[in-house]
Amino acid sequence: MTQPGTRAESSAVGDSPDLSPRLADIVGSHHVLSRPSELLVYNSDGLPGYRRQPRLAVFPGTREEAIAVVRLLAELQMPFVPRGAGTGLSGGALADDIVVVGLHRLKKIISVDVENRRAVVEPGVVNLKLNRHVAPQGLLYAPDPSSESACTIGGNVAENAGGPHCLKYGVTLNHVLGLTVILPSGQIVELGSKVGENDGYDLRGAFIGSEGCFGLALDITVKLTPKPQAVRTLLADFMSVNEAAQVTSAVIASGIVPAALEFMDGPTIRVVEDSIYAAGYPRDAEAILLVELDGLETGVVADLETVRRICNEGGARNVRVARDEAERMKLWQGRKKAFGAMGRLAPHLIVQDAVIPRTKLPEILERIHQISERYHVVVCNVFHAGDGNLHPNIAYSADDPAESERVHRAMKEIMQACIDAGGSITGEHGVGLDKMGYMESIFDEASLNAMCELRSVFDPERRSNPGKVVPVHSCREWQAIPAARRVDKEAPPLEAEPSRPVA
Repeated sequence: MTQPGTRAESSAVGDSPDLSPRLADIVGSHHVLSRPSELLVYNSDGLPGYRRQPRLAVFPGTREEAIAVVRLLAELQMPFVPRGAGTGLSGGALADDIVVVGLHRLKKIISVDVENRRAVVEPGVVNLKLNRHVAPQGLLYAPDPSSESACTIGGNVAENAGGPHCLKYGVTLNHVLGLTVILPSGQIVELGSKVGENDGYDLRGAFIGSEGCFGLALDITVKLTPKPQAVRTLLADFMSVNEAAQVTSAVIASGIVPAALEFMDGPTIRVVEDSIYAAGYPRDAEAILLVELDGLETGVVADLETVRRICNEGGARNVRVARDEAERMKLWQGRKKAFGAMGRLAPHLIVQDAVIPRTKLPEILERIHQISERYHVVVCNVFHAGDGNLHPNIAYSADDPAESERVHRAMKEIMQACIDAGGSITGEHGVGLDKMGYMESIFDEASLNAMCELRSVFDPERRSNPGKVVPVHSCREWQAIPAARRVDKEAPPLEAEPSRPVA
């Protein structure tokens, strides 16, 4: 039985023993890795439940080197996986016995146009680095994934990354004007427009969120946003998860659109407060809401009082506003480092990313609680409440088969409950390997085949990040490299695969 992305798919790499020297001629020998010990760090991403050992890893340092690498792989008909910082949470940047093309060395901020509020960057530019670079000009790059201190703009494009502030400002798609892309064939194309206006089909929109399956970006033109005049961050704590969920809906129903509206439950609060990321959250609370408002000073002050009133009327025990920037950043550090803090609970973590209608939050959170009790697992909920993007997390030991089985069964039920509530399987983490088993629960055969046909336009041979996003047997006219076509259609959903130990 063979799954896409496994060794049968990648036999072409093994058939070309001269690949390493030829890649070294392009990027230098220090930037080609082939020993298993060197490649160990690339066999997983931020979701440790999946492990795939690449055959080679190559790291171009210039645009010209990246083009030459992709064209060599095209000449040799070799599959490859584009990879940024490896902070993804869906197994999307894993390569099983095929080539990893790492883009983290392409880290130039090529230009910043302050007057027109845009910047051109290489794909390896770290999200937070771009923000620090443009901050003196009173500008910011709005998408802010929790991994912003490490994740790259190229990876943000591949996953259409969001973050807490996407509630008001939108996801990566809303902040990318144009891209220069190299297709797996080696052809270079311009998608969108560097000036933000273009005619014809929105191929920029098709490429953003394609999870590395359509090729890789050589440069990205992003929109910059003026920093708001005023920012206020409010922390409300509750002794009931249901009350916090109801307040979330009430805030949005008031007509106010916060910059961010985040939810953390009791287990998450306590694990954060026990870690080096302690933010001063009340340890005895069963839920907190972190609400950020920004804009003109007068409007922010008025909205702050409205949100404070809604929280108090909704049962908040305490409502406090960050006194200064230092306190505000401390509150946000606790939220953004919550996933890391969960490493204190157990050696492994399963993370999900379902999206549900906001009005269903109380119902789904109660359902998650019932499932966790039935399977005797602890679910830590920390998520973007404002747009209904849930992140249920379960820390566990994959070395314990019985516990691992309970955890995966529980998470599968949680995901199905979100689907049944009218939700979707991912808001920002992508499908990758992790959620392919759910794709047929929300898309019919015709829709999945349409996705495959779109992919064929960009990569008819399926060499760029093969075996990801769409279950292979859903593609009726799948034209992959011969070895990759051998797929057992009765293979279990990948999301049910037991997590492997983290080295």
